[in-house]
Amino acid sequence: MNISEITGQRRPIGYWIKHLHGLVESSLDGLLAGQGLTRRHWQVLNVVATDSPTLADLDAALAPFLDDRQPSLRPVADDLRERGWLEGEERPTLTAAGIRAHEELRRQVNADRARLTEGISAEEYLTTIDVLTRMSANLTGPTKPAKPAANV
Repeated sequence: MNISEITGQRRPIGYWIKHLHGLVESSLDGLLAGQGLTRRHWQVLNVVATDSPTLADLDAALAPFLDDRQPSLRPVADDLRERGWLEGEERPTLTAAGIRAHEELRRQVNADRARLTEGISAEEYLTTIDVLTRMSANLTGPTKPAKPAANV
């Protein structure tokens, strides 16, 4: 199946996924940078606000975002502790200032996400997530015999 023939689009899904990913990252980075924060700061605050993780739990929960340059979130947690938003060494928790900061950031992040889905119904959004999930499963599931390549 040649997707471009079906949709009339010259650009395949890979283009749009990468393009959208860049736009989402850029939008969130811009929102956070104005406050001297990174996406990792937001992620750590959000995980700590909804769970009671150890630093090892944080690293495990956010492992897809770690790499050789940033093998652990300990420096991010240390920075949040220096800001007065976290307390505790191995099992950080939000301080009162951290709770306020998280609530304000959550409000801003939610507004940014709402802008992303503006004009898209809940049904369309859920369908998109379902399709992307199945496409991912197609590529990560059991190996299947090769079929003719589609222009995807």
